[in-house]
Amino acid sequence: MLKAVLFDMDGVIVDTEPLHHKAYKMMFDDVGIEVSDAMYRSFTGQSTRGICEFLCNHFELTLEPIVLEKGKRAHFTKLFFEDPDLQLLEGVEDLIKNYHANGLTLVLASSASMFTINNVMKRFNLDPYFKDKLSGADLKASKPHPEIFIKAAKAAGVSNSECFVIEDSTNGIIAAKEADIFCVAYKSVHSKDQDYTRADMLISDYQDICFDKIKSSFN
Repeated sequence: MLKAVLFDMDGVIVDTEPLHHKAYKMMFDDVGIEVSDAMYRSFTGQSTRGICEFLCNHFELTLEPIVLEKGKRAHFTKLFFEDPDLQLLEGVEDLIKNYHANGLTLVLASSASMFTINNVMKRFNLDPYFKDKLSGADLKASKPHPEIFIKAAKAAGVSNSECFVIEDSTNGIIAAKEADIFCVAYKSVHSKDQDYTRADMLISDYQDICFDKIKSSFN
């Protein structure tokens, strides 16, 4: 019986990468460095602290990495609440409300920092629908390690067979399956070069997994 849903965030609920890019560019301008597109792409998957440490070393900056990190976070926070380009992905708000109205327990399980998670939840008023939020940044292992989804199922108070994961990335899908949890892969216009072969279901429209349609998979 289906009792809970475990949501990834970036690429599933919202796409924050354009804002991260803008915030980094503003920080680069603040400290007077020019970062090429190729160098920026090489930062994918790295922590903000690690990126700032690299920049200080590479450009021989006299500033401490924490100064760059705080600058980037300040720009990101301002953009988060003011940039009109940041919107929930199409159909996800209706899906969240649909699940909640049907008594499912919702838990957010994202690789993003809790800082970013809380900003998303606050801006779009999603906290009332979620029982708990987990950040991969607070765990020992990152996706594709299954730790975050194992802990998310426990936070929901359900067994792994009583919930499913919604993911958009290769690493997230692997993590869900390594946790032995049913995984729905969401392929959106923002998805690029991801492998969905291990997912149990592939969708591109959230209406395809509304409660009435998905519950039969768990009877």
